[in-house]
Amino acid sequence: MSDLGDDLTGCAELLRRGDPDRFRAAMAAPVAARRVLFPIYAFNVEVSRAPWMTQESIIAEMRLQWWRDALEEIAEGGKVRRHEVVTPLAEVLDAKGAALLDALIVSRQWDIYRDPFEDEAHLTRYLEHTSGNLMLVAARALGQVDAAAVMDAGYATGVAGWLRAIPALEEAGRVPLLDGRPEGIRALAQDGLRRLAAARARRSDISADARPALLAAWQAEGVLKRAAAQPRLVADAGLEPSPIRSSLGLMARSLTGRW
Repeated sequence: MSDLGDDLTGCAELLRRGDPDRFRAAMAAPVAARRVLFPIYAFNVEVSRAPWMTQESIIAEMRLQWWRDALEEIAEGGKVRRHEVVTPLAEVLDAKGAALLDALIVSRQWDIYRDPFEDEAHLTRYLEHTSGNLMLVAARALGQVDAAAVMDAGYATGVAGWLRAIPALEEAGRVPLLDGRPEGIRALAQDGLRRLAAARARRSDISADARPALLAAWQAEGVLKRAAAQPRLVADAGLEPSPIRSSLGLMARSLTGRW
């Protein structure tokens, strides 16, 4: 990756340490796509961990505001602050992409506090604005897309990741589920599967150039199916994919483009 430049190499390393799954998905993409995916995914690492780096809510809010200010600079098209992630991010984002990532940050404010989600719509909005917006920004930056299809795939990916994270979130004092009973978990997983199927039904509406962004969904179906079939695996941290099957699945999707 030495030809990617210092900033992109730094983004790749940040991603490798902070989000190994998306790092693997990005590495399965063509080299040209990695130049777009690395800074977008590295941004997500920085923002997603900001609420957890301090016990002081005001400091966490300030960290998120720093990133919102950086996105505003990118959206305005003027001078952008020099930063290992912001600098290459500015090269791949348009104003719409910056707005989508700003909405992602706003939703991440939930992570700072210990309040439960208000209702099902609140949880859905959180997953769409975080995982969904991230996938949509990445896909838009690569090529032509059906935004609704990408959002469905991003939401499904978000549900799968959320269910995998439940034990850690609860240990940290958060209330991540509206209904933690098996029936509630099953319903959430089935909703993710429904939207993943809807996205795949419109696969042809996503250009070949944009499809590498959808590789991040490669583990979602398996995780969601296990959660729907055996909801109690969630509390036991039993949803983690088999490393060998996961690697083979990513390889197959990378070669065929059929995410």
